[in-house]
Amino acid sequence: MIHHLELAGQGIALATSGTVTRQGPGALSIQADHLSLLHDMRHGEVYRTGQNSWSPSGWRHLAESPMRIDSPLRRRTADDDSWDDEVRHHSAWMTVVEQEGAAILVGCLSGPTPRLRIDQAAIEAFTENGQPAQWLILAGPATQVQADYAQALARALGQRPIRPQRVWCSWYSYYETISQEALEAEIPEAARLGVDTLQIDDGWQRAVGDWLPGERFPQGMAATAASITEAGMRPGLWIAPFITLPDSQAAREHPEMLVRALDGAPALAGSNWGTDYHALDMTHPRAQEHVRQTIARAVHEWGFTYLKLDFINAAAIPGLRHQQADREQVYRQALHLVREAAGEDAFLLGSGALIMPSIGILDAVRVGPDVAPMWENYASDDLSDAKAYNALHAGINRLWLGQVIGVDPDVVFFRHHRNLLDDTQMQWLQDLAAACRYRCLSDQAAWLTDQEKESIRQWMARDEPVEILGRYRFRLGEREIDLTRAIEEPASPYPL
Repeated sequence: MIHHLELAGQGIALATSGTVTRQGPGALSIQADHLSLLHDMRHGEVYRTGQNSWSPSGWRHLAESPMRIDSPLRRRTADDDSWDDEVRHHSAWMTVVEQEGAAILVGCLSGPTPRLRIDQAAIEAFTENGQPAQWLILAGPATQVQADYAQALARALGQRPIRPQRVWCSWYSYYETISQEALEAEIPEAARLGVDTLQIDDGWQRAVGDWLPGERFPQGMAATAASITEAGMRPGLWIAPFITLPDSQAAREHPEMLVRALDGAPALAGSNWGTDYHALDMTHPRAQEHVRQTIARAVHEWGFTYLKLDFINAAAIPGLRHQQADREQVYRQALHLVREAAGEDAFLLGSGALIMPSIGILDAVRVGPDVAPMWENYASDDLSDAKAYNALHAGINRLWLGQVIGVDPDVVFFRHHRNLLDDTQMQWLQDLAAACRYRCLSDQAAWLTDQEKESIRQWMARDEPVEILGRYRFRLGEREIDLTRAIEEPASPYPL
């Protein structure tokens, strides 16, 4: 059925067999498995948000090629390969088309793996399995329809309190070499910098999939958590609960709890650590119990009440499961299991998180790829790659999500040691992190001068109100920050 409607002064043609309900002069609600909206913005721009934390997100001209990850290997890890499209713009859950200040948003509020395709004439919205979903169409200025959509998501999916964070993370200093000895030096220094949470990242565990302390933590994880607590900070721990390496004890002893490919072999969920990794089938009782025990041990036995849950998009990969179900709904149920095991007081940060299905369960999500102490890299134009520009680009383009869930743009840098960023680039990252209310750093204390430490203390102590003013503009306290030049001006592909 074709509906000819006017939304906020804009005429649209909507094709759907679903139920259409007007919710005001600029809003429509549709219950349908598929809809097509004709627009007259062929010279406009389209906003794309990828499936997970690392997926490219932002604005492109409709006449341009779509924003996507070119490498199939990288795309399997950092986006939803099932719905990649080399020709048409595509987005997960929602999109916005804007021209000359007028915008139309089409977004899902609940439904089985919703996706959208967009071109110069139409927006097509549908679900992966052809089952109905609840859609929302909004018209108005882009920043306003994104804010209204965030509020609608909160009503549909729930919302946890958004709590400012001040975190020191081990990853960008120590990477996988983190040890109990190194932490003994960092704990008192982090406390003096005004950090609230000290989070141990990848490298503490026996193996990915076997979540017990490795040889670099001879006293165990409970003793380390106690040391962090005694210094007046919250203990944080990195875990990738839904994945396992092929040679882990968990994978070898319980292969039945892995998602399977069509040929019966364990499905590949992504690549890291020099190998491929597999996904746990979170509909399988054995996998559920494995995750439940892992989370409960970390929180309740060891005392880590802040968890960075990484690579969690793996719960939603395509494949054969013990019980066939929509894969994004499997992901959401897996998060409910983690929340139940961790408890309501634990802070849960999702990295590699499916953004919209995490709302109401996780406290925060990473909203971009890994940062790096360099702005650009001549060897890569992949927006999901580890570069400071990519982290800033994704973070500012997903800042609007901070109205419904905590948003983590990744760490900032204050050190000049081992750092190719200039002071302006470092300030851009610091301002965005302040706007996200997620202040996180990873600088080793030994790399910082006394002046840099004092700058960190002052930055950590601030808590300015935030107001989104435009696509790349926001007000932070009494300052107006404009990142347009940082995002849109071409930079040298070389780090220096």
